[in-house]
Amino acid sequence: MAHGEVVASTPLAADWQEPASGPLGDAALPLTAAQLELLDDVIFEAERITGLRYSVYLGDLGTDTRNMAEGLVKGLGADGPYTVLLAVSPGQKVVEVVTGAEAAQRVSDRSARLAVLSVVAACADGDISGALVNGVRMLADQAGTLPERTNW
Repeated sequence: MAHGEVVASTPLAADWQEPASGPLGDAALPLTAAQLELLDDVIFEAERITGLRYSVYLGDLGTDTRNMAEGLVKGLGADGPYTVLLAVSPGQKVVEVVTGAEAAQRVSDRSARLAVLSVVAACADGDISGALVNGVRMLADQAGTLPERTNW
């Protein structure tokens, strides 16, 4: 698999359960404020420990989910090569993991597939928040700690 490509793309299980509602009872807001805060804390810690950038996308990925997810990473500009994106599209029942060229050296295809399996399992149980949090944690665990870099 070439660096910077989608390393895992898996349709969600047939028994996928949509989230009941967000903090205001709106289905367009699937995460509560507390869940968003936890996700933000997990992303912050993952970035601090690994030195990579982690992004989470929750929403429709269009007709070509792969290109859309890759486009999200490319849209990060200079951070793109160091990015690990976890994208979940509940309506399409798809999970995508995209790594930039530098991040791909530390997050293997196998690691991304394992994270996707975990996300799919949690989503099938209706736990989107847990799916995102655990997915980021798994990807960060696989990336390991920030290596020594002389050009930082």
